[in-house]
Amino acid sequence: MTILPLRKFFAAAVVAACLPFAPHVASAAPAANLPDFADLVDKVGPSVVNIRTTTRVSSAQRGLPPGMDQGDMSEFFRRFFGIPLPQGPQGGGQGGSQGANPGSGSDSGPDSGNDTEQNSGVGSGFILSSDGYVMTNAHVVDDADSIYVTLTDKREFKAKLIGVDDRTDVAVVKIQAANLPAVTMGDSNKVRVGEWVVAIGSPFGLENTVTAGIVSAKGRDTGDYLPFIQTDVAVNPGNSGGPLINMQGEVIGINSQIYSRTGGFMGISFAIPIDEAMRVADQLKSTGKVTRGRIAVAIGEVTKDVADSLGLPKAQGALVSSVEPGGPADKAGIQPGDIILKFNGASVDAATDLPRMVGDTKPGTKATVTIWRKGATRDLPITIAEMQTDKSAKADQKKAPEPKPRVMSALGIAVVDIPADQLAQLKLKGGAMVDSVDGPAARAGLQKGDIILRVGDTDITGAKQFQDVTAHLDPQKMVAVLVRRGDNTQFVPLRPRAPGQK
Repeated sequence: MTILPLRKFFAAAVVAACLPFAPHVASAAPAANLPDFADLVDKVGPSVVNIRTTTRVSSAQRGLPPGMDQGDMSEFFRRFFGIPLPQGPQGGGQGGSQGANPGSGSDSGPDSGNDTEQNSGVGSGFILSSDGYVMTNAHVVDDADSIYVTLTDKREFKAKLIGVDDRTDVAVVKIQAANLPAVTMGDSNKVRVGEWVVAIGSPFGLENTVTAGIVSAKGRDTGDYLPFIQTDVAVNPGNSGGPLINMQGEVIGINSQIYSRTGGFMGISFAIPIDEAMRVADQLKSTGKVTRGRIAVAIGEVTKDVADSLGLPKAQGALVSSVEPGGPADKAGIQPGDIILKFNGASVDAATDLPRMVGDTKPGTKATVTIWRKGATRDLPITIAEMQTDKSAKADQKKAPEPKPRVMSALGIAVVDIPADQLAQLKLKGGAMVDSVDGPAARAGLQKGDIILRVGDTDITGAKQFQDVTAHLDPQKMVAVLVRRGDNTQFVPLRPRAPGQK
């Protein structure tokens, strides 16, 4: 609430007193059509919980300067005072520290070292089932040694972590309780832009706070694994993991992220669609982890310029930039430069659709991938593998010997042949290495050392053949050049220059 200075309050009162009386009909329109959230909150509120996490802090660390452990402090006393670190009452070398206070949550036992629990975070969650399963965000319980769930009736339970999935930011915990009020699940596919929604959570630790707004957008791609529901509901730190609720009292999402330059709410918040979250939660409850499929490719967006230069009717699909040797895509015959248009018959409208489609497919499943290559579509059978932990396995590339410059092409590219040993190392059958660039290629960002694999629909076998191909290009038409840089491959649309043009 904004508090006005007293003199402004009196000025407002005088102005109001001087206004002529108006008929009653001139008052604001009836509020009959405005939503009333009271019954909805009464229904769903008891199912929303506060989640508090703690981490263990050794008593030996308490009172020490930041960044110093007990070994550092012992060395400090030895060097500057010539004495060992003074021993605390527990014989732990704590410099007079008294250890944990009774009832402060300290552990006991031979290996506990009088550790104490220190609050590390606060968030929200909601009850999935009456037997104590609770859903929240993975980042709410990350790195927590203990998780505490507090219900609206003020009962607090120490929770067991069932599983987390960082890729979707979903986690499930379990408390020992029965007959709990579980939420009702909605259908996030039926969410409509503009409909009213409500968030309940613990922003800044303020438990059971209710905020309302509308759905601003659906399928919002923020670079994460899932598309989000975007709203203008006020969501702040501490709301994470709480439910997004429709006017029927059904959960349609998990409040997960905010767009902010200050750390506080700025009118945009994002929720994980509940359909996706429940698929993850079901796996976490049954196995404690999430199993996903993979085809072992790196992909990028298909821009309009790339689509036009390749003859695609519209900019859609996922552009394959690299293929893991020996992986499912490699075995299926998928190549860098292919555009994946469909997966198992489902259209890949954007590059971000493909990881979700493949990830939701059970490893070992036979699938069909529809690709666009050289102006035509083809179906390739593929066997889905299981997604493993990401590994960075980049082979060291030998520096190519200094080649002799060649004639500059109409694309602004001069190329040289790739040495045989480098072709073998890169597992390439052909191509030409960029020696220098100017004109169209320079403006498009091509660099010396890039490898040209294809011009239009023609595979490049060497420097001479590249010159022959580019000598007959039409200056009135864009041409897609398939370029490899390091481990990544992408199409670069270029317009050939006319003779004498720079």
